[in-house]
Amino acid sequence: MADVGHSDREAAVLDRIAAFRRRRPVLKDEVVTLAHGAGGKASAALVGEVFVDAFTADPGPLPDAATLPLESGERLAFSTDSFVVKPWRFPGGSIGHLAVHGTVNDLAVQGAVPRWLSAAFVIEEGFPVSELRAIASDMADAAAVAGVAIVTGDTKVVGRGAADGVFITTAGVGIIPPGRELDPGRVRPDDVVLVSGTIADHGMAVMLARGDLALEADIRSDTAPLGGLVAVLIDAAPSTRWLRDPTRGGVGTVCNELAHDSGLGVALDESALPINPAVVGACDLLGIDPLYVANEGKLVAVVDPSESDAALAAMRAHPQGKAAARIGEIVGDPARIVVLRTTFGGTRIVDMLVGDPLPRIC
Repeated sequence: MADVGHSDREAAVLDRIAAFRRRRPVLKDEVVTLAHGAGGKASAALVGEVFVDAFTADPGPLPDAATLPLESGERLAFSTDSFVVKPWRFPGGSIGHLAVHGTVNDLAVQGAVPRWLSAAFVIEEGFPVSELRAIASDMADAAAVAGVAIVTGDTKVVGRGAADGVFITTAGVGIIPPGRELDPGRVRPDDVVLVSGTIADHGMAVMLARGDLALEADIRSDTAPLGGLVAVLIDAAPSTRWLRDPTRGGVGTVCNELAHDSGLGVALDESALPINPAVVGACDLLGIDPLYVANEGKLVAVVDPSESDAALAAMRAHPQGKAAARIGEIVGDPARIVVLRTTFGGTRIVDMLVGDPLPRIC
């Protein structure tokens, strides 16, 4: 009887896992909420049922940049992003830095070399011109460091109360080198999952900069361009399978997207996650899981096991990858699920982000 009971419990667990795999974000809300902008389940439901259904018949995986083939045989990457962060300036950067870095990073993790950006501004009446000059200067500096040119743009001004200071939208184009393929369909069991540095720095830096919490900590945003880091990584590990920058929704959400798109599972090690002690303390006090906090200058990579040591060494030798770490591996079972091996010796499922613990962080 004990064996039968054990089998029944195992069957029940397998049934729950199977039900979890079948779950897809469903849009149930009648109005848009802040959660729909957080990059988690609500965002996926909104994008899938409103925009994807309207704009494409067969979306497949939804990377951060579209890949566009040209008649010449070259391929372009094309991406667009909007930035509504509050406050506009925070330790380590500003909305101007984010407006450049966010878009060039979406291109870089698609394997492209970023080349050109557009920039569109929605400015609220009464916004200080001096602050606008400073933001434009930050964008120019960030573009120069990233090696891109801001070549076109647009400006709109709306009445007081119709916006919240300034919103910026950038679109970017990059060129994908011949033979470079990064796709979740290339991911295989036993592949290694790497992260390029400490996680959750950006989201917590912005959260504390708002001054709404009685917390003080030396936390700076990690906002930075990733093109150079991607280049040294792929040089060292030419069989790199997949890259992503874990912005809204954090590492936990992008790993869930990878699991869904690849049909495989992701097993993460809690003890291996690189997190600054100040970030750990702030997250603990606020009850926020750092796996779901946004980053703006980090990447998650899946690499061939035979190239993982070289990939890790190359990233650690780069200024933006000094704290790079191996945080897990790809598994065949459980499929389409992310699990975290905890420091207590157990495991737990890491679902996509639910709700919006940190609104307007990018």
